[in-house]
Amino acid sequence: MTPTNTGSGKVVVNRSMSLDGFIAGPGDAMSWVFDFMAPDAFPEIAAATGAMLIGRRTYEVAKRQREASQPGGKEYGGGWSGPVFVLTHRPPEPPDPAHSFLSGDIEEAVATARTAAGGKNLEILGANVAGQCLRRGLVDEILVYVLPVLLGDGIPFSSPGLARIDLEPISSTRSGAVTILRFRVRK
Repeated sequence: MTPTNTGSGKVVVNRSMSLDGFIAGPGDAMSWVFDFMAPDAFPEIAAATGAMLIGRRTYEVAKRQREASQPGGKEYGGGWSGPVFVLTHRPPEPPDPAHSFLSGDIEEAVATARTAAGGKNLEILGANVAGQCLRRGLVDEILVYVLPVLLGDGIPFSSPGLARIDLEPISSTRSGAVTILRFRVRK
């Protein structure tokens, strides 16, 4: 296992979640998130982020959202800009110049993205990539925005088959209707 905290930035799983535990609604719907928080609602998180590592599904959902509602907009948060790495076995054709596509081992992908983060945090988005990182012990913290809605169905917070992982609460705050929970992953 590669050490994750080298003193320069953390690997942080970052997600919005419904009260019933879904990070996306049926059909990968994400618009419900913006009923409760603006894309740039937490500028301090954006400022601490140096790079993102996402999965192909997250990339496709964000691309569809951008094309449908925000031409020219930023998919991953209004206040953040930086390198986005997509872990996939199927890079798109033609390549998307706004993203770097990686394939292979999750530890190598995290190492590449952490280097690009330049000492800031590496944010992990997407259920599959987050699950892979958690299974391999690569995550330092989990940041969850709990939104006051019950979706009833969708993509669950935790990947199926994920073994028990103990967490240490760091903070719990509220911002409007959103409850923000931060946990340290116990290693």
